[in-house]
Amino acid sequence: VGTGVGLLMGEGTAADAGTPLVTATEDPNVAAAIGGGERDLAFDLIPGQRPEYTPVADHYRIDIASRPIEIEEATWTLPISGMVAENREWTLDDLKAYDSVEEIITMQCISNRLGGDLISTTKWTGVPVRTLLEELDIEEGGEWLRIDGGDGFFEYVNIDMIMNDERIMFAYFFDDEPLPTRNGFPIRIYIPERYGMKQPKWITSMEVTAEDEQGYWVRRGWSEDAIMNTTAIVDVVGQNALYRDADDNIRVPVGGWALAPTRGISKVEVSVDGGEWEEAMMREPLSDKTWVKWRYDWLFESGTHNFEVRCYEGDGTLQPTDEQGVRPDGATGIHAVSQRLANTLDEASDA
Repeated sequence: VGTGVGLLMGEGTAADAGTPLVTATEDPNVAAAIGGGERDLAFDLIPGQRPEYTPVADHYRIDIASRPIEIEEATWTLPISGMVAENREWTLDDLKAYDSVEEIITMQCISNRLGGDLISTTKWTGVPVRTLLEELDIEEGGEWLRIDGGDGFFEYVNIDMIMNDERIMFAYFFDDEPLPTRNGFPIRIYIPERYGMKQPKWITSMEVTAEDEQGYWVRRGWSEDAIMNTTAIVDVVGQNALYRDADDNIRVPVGGWALAPTRGISKVEVSVDGGEWEEAMMREPLSDKTWVKWRYDWLFESGTHNFEVRCYEGDGTLQPTDEQGVRPDGATGIHAVSQRLANTLDEASDA
């Protein structure tokens, strides 16, 4: 629904479509998130293309409870038990007192279909989980950390993985503000490359265990590892953003996103009506954990056309192209959009 509304509301009119949209202006929200640093924008997004940075109020959520869990900060603590020499607990202020890490992250639900809306990008801030574990005397054989949320959602995370990756964090801020209740206040975990089904919110306790006894969704038949698949998506074919290039040819901008968290995207290609794959332009991503925005300006032809997109990871590996549904490992395949195109530029001139 969100994508459809964006297409209806964002594309402008033929009267203002005569100017190419290659002006490469930074979104003020993005500029604030990256601290004013400069990057290679390459082009402006096409009207109707999803914003590069998601307002926190619009961040997707999939919950197992009927309503968000409400936790009082004044009484909340994060306890740890199980295979540790001594139980321990932390308050939220304790967690904020540690050196923090921050990352701009694209998070996606494993049940997100190709082109779906269960995906968002924002800045996360928190404390590396290993910082807490380094203060504990973990008993021999304690290899897994069970993490429980107040909604009954739980997951097991390998302790060796935690100790070797400071990016795994207990996040307490979204976009430099406390996590909203709806998004998991007071803390939620971030694990790089994994779908959201591995990442509890409203965390209330931890336990060191000897075995991985399978998390909430794994027990229900979903992926054991839940590694995000490399995908590329067409967001919009800009019928209402046609323009004339320097040679007076009419072009239609096509845009979307590609994602391979931490693995990077080296190239995006577009094929029209089954023709040759042509390379698209790409923006420099906000981080190595976010999607990449792409744009391809196609030489206009009236009629109905089919636009397909594919991408390559940083090392040149082609994305999975076999079509697969969301269950159990997340959707894969070549995403395509069919669009009827008409020459509104000349119609506007005649009017």
